[in-house]
Amino acid sequence: MDKPVNPGPDNPEGTPPAREPGSVAANPPGSPGLSEPEGSGGLGSRDPGNSNGFSHVPPGRHPFAIETEKLNLWYGDFQALFDVDLKIKRGHITSLIGPSGCGKTTLLRSVNRIVERLGYVRTTGAIRILGQDVYGPDVEPIQLRKEVGMVFQRPNPLPLSIRDNVLFSHRIHRGRVKVSGAEEAEIMEKALREVLLWDAVKDRLNGSATTLSLEEQQKLCIARLLPVKPEVILMDEPCSALDPAGTEAVEDLMWELRGDYTILIVTHNMAQARRASEETIFMLLGKVIEHRTTEELFLTPRHKETADYIEGRYG
Repeated sequence: MDKPVNPGPDNPEGTPPAREPGSVAANPPGSPGLSEPEGSGGLGSRDPGNSNGFSHVPPGRHPFAIETEKLNLWYGDFQALFDVDLKIKRGHITSLIGPSGCGKTTLLRSVNRIVERLGYVRTTGAIRILGQDVYGPDVEPIQLRKEVGMVFQRPNPLPLSIRDNVLFSHRIHRGRVKVSGAEEAEIMEKALREVLLWDAVKDRLNGSATTLSLEEQQKLCIARLLPVKPEVILMDEPCSALDPAGTEAVEDLMWELRGDYTILIVTHNMAQARRASEETIFMLLGKVIEHRTTEELFLTPRHKETADYIEGRYG
């Protein structure tokens, strides 16, 4: 995870600058989406018949899952992102690489607006998911985080059974819709099969999720996202706490999910970026330096900064 430079999110100086015209300030305390467990997809329920300003886009209707335009972000007086312009293809795996403090995690957490939990954050510019503005006036963060799920560095299973972990987000987001036990069982099994975990846990679904291995816990956290059918899965160094076998298992899972989901992953592991992504974005000092296919970026980088980083001269 990026470590912000002082002053930054861990040690801001003073108060945030006044909101500028066209900027988006952080949600005030008590706003929707500020208290949900990380990776849960959001807390709170709503009538699914109500409009919330953020809707599912059918396949083939928009080629880019994530777009940013002149995206700038500040932690208090410290600017962490500078005019970030990106177009990330739908259904692909894209990796974000760069030295610590370059803005990778800040960018990742901006996509579903989790960064706004820090009350001294403000942004300007645009972020679009399948062409829809995530800062639209009628977009609720809870609904956005249903469409854009997140997996963190360390697995964060809830202190519940394996069954209840998988169904947690689904039960919240379905609102008042009644679902039978048989339907829930089908949803749960499908999610666990998608993450290649069903065979390992099918006989202990009522057991505590916290007793699983780290690899199994990380797979379970991914499974928790799938019943609400997110368009995008954000991954912030999801293998950093795993051993080589666990890392390989999660990377294999990413390829299984590719196509049905768009995956944006932050990694400090150059070998992982080469193995587990189709496109790679290199960032430095809050700016996007290069965005190309993974093979092209690693074999024939266009910028000296990129070449120096992937050759280990700094970082």
